[in-house]
Amino acid sequence: MNPPVTRPARLILASASPRRRELLQQLGVPFEVVVADVTEHEDPQTDPRVMVAHNAALKADWVAARHPDAVVLGADTTVFLDGQAINKPRDLGESRSMLRRLSGREHTVFTGIAVRRASTGLRINEGVSSHVAFKPFGDDVIEDYVKRVNTLDKAGAYSIQEQTDLIIAGYRGSFSNIMGLPMEATKQILTRDVLQGLLPPFSADAR
Repeated sequence: MNPPVTRPARLILASASPRRRELLQQLGVPFEVVVADVTEHEDPQTDPRVMVAHNAALKADWVAARHPDAVVLGADTTVFLDGQAINKPRDLGESRSMLRRLSGREHTVFTGIAVRRASTGLRINEGVSSHVAFKPFGDDVIEDYVKRVNTLDKAGAYSIQEQTDLIIAGYRGSFSNIMGLPMEATKQILTRDVLQGLLPPFSADAR
């Protein structure tokens, strides 16, 4: 008698971010996108590690409650400088202000990851940090940057992979974490705890 065939778990990304979708596609495993209808906590005075962990869990829990048999991946990313979180700007004026603050300085990028499967009680929470150094630049560079890059949907009003030469001096740690989803940690979680044997070999921190 043949053993029963186990169907692989559905994988759902609980995020509207096109960058997270692009990164997750690198794993070569089919997934769906379900955007959580939640209000994220964005108080800049909150410890950024606590904030991103809270928001990642909020998204994953909301989606997992509605898709209990699926494996749900939630993530949240913020920039941290001078004791404050720098989240997504509300308008271009705030984008310019954020870029001025970051100019010539090094800051930290924190991402929280939450993995859930309600039907089995699976709950995993992890956090990853990276460091980014900005070149010193003036308002002329800022104006050029905001014309070339959509800064309004990005924490800190910048993208590590767009127009890099204009503003980025260097980075330490996970490049994909700065983009919004640390792929090394994500693959490790899914391989170890969820999708054993289903993931192909993965080059660490592929861009």
